[in-house]
Amino acid sequence: MQHASSGDARPGTTETAHASAEAALARAAAELALPPGPATSARVVRYERGVRAEREDRLATEEPLELRLRAGRARATLAITMRTPGHDFELAAGFLHGEGLIASRADLRGLTYCVDRDVDAEQRFNIVNADLAATALPTLEPLERHFATTSACGICGKASLEALELRGVAALPSGPQVAPATIARLPERLRAAQGVFAQTGGLHAAALFTSGGELVAVREDVGRHNALDKLVGWALLEGRLPLAEAVVLLSGRASYELVQKALVARVPVLCAVSAPSSLAVDLARRFGMTLAGFVRDERFNVYAGDARIAAGAGA
Repeated sequence: MQHASSGDARPGTTETAHASAEAALARAAAELALPPGPATSARVVRYERGVRAEREDRLATEEPLELRLRAGRARATLAITMRTPGHDFELAAGFLHGEGLIASRADLRGLTYCVDRDVDAEQRFNIVNADLAATALPTLEPLERHFATTSACGICGKASLEALELRGVAALPSGPQVAPATIARLPERLRAAQGVFAQTGGLHAAALFTSGGELVAVREDVGRHNALDKLVGWALLEGRLPLAEAVVLLSGRASYELVQKALVARVPVLCAVSAPSSLAVDLARRFGMTLAGFVRDERFNVYAGDARIAAGAGA
């Protein structure tokens, strides 16, 4: 049997074969790429009573998410937000619903990650395509102005309230009745369900409860707005909107934007572990929402909609 010597190979043949093999491996790795998890390991140096020790810690993962809209042949990037990976499709659906771009699951043809070959493998799970059922993109100029204003210098309260009315958002109907003891126990039930927070101590949460205090769903994220968007997006994709009999608890404060998102989802009772802002209270009062703040240590303040609190009732 005759073996070819190295001199028999044509110049560049070996290098070309290696390059082709590396390219094939790269393509295979891209296809097998896994989405990032909600928590990331990190080495830290801890000091306790002056004693130094190295240890492993868990951090809440934070990465950008680009939301792209597609309708017919039209394409547009709607927003880029920093978020904790996980439940990305719910985040996209909730965001679209909160901004008035979709009203129900029927308005979406589908939600997918970007698999374009010109996108790096590690970034494919940081881009979500929202395919709208409509044949044309909605007008995005008002949203672009809104995002530019909120990131720079805040928004005009009066204009914001009127904008919701122009979108056709109506005042909430009366009901349901919720016992004070039920609201007081919500933070404990939320903490028991916060899996990633227990690992990292660095996440916000939004939780959905029945009016009797039964936990239905919870979502976590480094961003307060994202946590609520994920929760509302879950409800939308599950066909549970509107949330007419629900109670929602936020792990932090209640801002205008969070009250707005809850209002569009028709949440009648919104509770927060920390304080509401003045504009959040104005919005809740104008649209008939019950807004409770400082829900902790078996007490809370009701800033709007006290009629839904069934004083004297048990949980």
